[in-house]
Amino acid sequence: MCSFDAVVPGSFDPATNGHVDIIERAARLFRRVIVAVAANGIKQPLFSPEIRVEMLRDACRHLENVSVASFDGLLVDYARSIGARTIVRGLRAVSDFEYELQMAHTNRCLTDEIETIFVPTRTDYSFLSSSIVKEIARLGGSVEGLVPEGVRRRLGDRHE
Repeated sequence: MCSFDAVVPGSFDPATNGHVDIIERAARLFRRVIVAVAANGIKQPLFSPEIRVEMLRDACRHLENVSVASFDGLLVDYARSIGARTIVRGLRAVSDFEYELQMAHTNRCLTDEIETIFVPTRTDYSFLSSSIVKEIARLGGSVEGLVPEGVRRRLGDRHE
């Protein structure tokens, strides 16, 4: 286990089982993991940052070294403010890699104090995205097995 902290950022709107898998794997690698919910996304979120934080706290309650918070502004500034030296990003496909590599290079231009590492998603989650989950829920389909139970309940409440 690394002796420093990492941040797992994202919009998590909503969190999926793929997100939780990446967080669990980061928790095995780092002393402390902070799941950072972006409050200032360009997308129109389904859930408020407070609700997303609440759902992630519930989904990660079994991980003793994981905490969840929201942030606003530049990720590298947030990471520096909490003492994280590593950004952990999950990758599903080559298209993710292209975008994430661009972001990693940009963050590196902003500071050389923080490294980005990429964790490939498990194969069974390689198709899964928050957008797909929202569409399934919007159209009345079951998201069971795709999202943590608390997220499934919240999606059901919004679409019933």
